[in-house]
Amino acid sequence: MSEQNTQPALVSAAMGIILHAGDARNYAKQAREAMREMNFTEARSLLETAKKEIAEAHRAQTEIIQNEARGIRYEYSMLFNHAQDTLMTINSEIELTADLILTFEVVMRKLAEKEG
Repeated sequence: MSEQNTQPALVSAAMGIILHAGDARNYAKQAREAMREMNFTEARSLLETAKKEIAEAHRAQTEIIQNEARGIRYEYSMLFNHAQDTLMTINSEIELTADLILTFEVVMRKLAEKEG
């Protein structure tokens, strides 16, 4: 078990999670806006960027979890707890955005086929 001061690493990881997850949320929102404008290529591109950002946030969380599994101990941190909550909430938003884009594309294609 490690006796080192782990608080700075935990704070740094928490801030990284929050920042990357926040960026992911912004890209997901932009993807939904592009979808509403029927710009599906742009929507999918923005969604991929959102997924990359959330993956970075997840990587920071995973590093802390793996460190704990190796015996490094961290004190409870409300900030890290908030970061994990933010990560999971925004991950759900990204998954729902992906479903919305796909559904919207299908509906628009079926409408076009009906009109065509």
